[in-house]
Amino acid sequence: MPKPKSDFDALYPCDFYTPAELLDADQMYTVYEIARLLQGLDPDAAIDEGVEDVLLDWAIPWVMQHADELVIAEPPTDEEPGYYGLKTDTKADTNADTDADTDADTDAGTNTGADTGTNTEANTGTDTDE
Repeated sequence: MPKPKSDFDALYPCDFYTPAELLDADQMYTVYEIARLLQGLDPDAAIDEGVEDVLLDWAIPWVMQHADELVIAEPPTDEEPGYYGLKTDTKADTNADTDADTDADTDAGTNTGADTGTNTEANTGTDTDE
């Protein structure tokens, strides 16, 4: 049930850290660690599962909101979460973007070779070589 603002002793701005303020540029973090950092805790701080669930409710939208400022790495195993880090101008970040672009081109059927100059998957059924 909503409450009047006057019921509260103090009201604070709803400010969140930016990725650059929160994350070290040379480190990768799980969403659980990001959740702790958003609350001013150490990334490996021990917290109750219920508290962690509440913190994740804040952290997941934060990650989504700042996705253009982050990079992601595959989890080491299927049982572990992925890792997020601050996007920088390093070669590693650039390689990931290049690999994604190459995969997207391949998935879209783009011909990246110079052998024929045509995209065979986009062929409309007309043969102009006859």
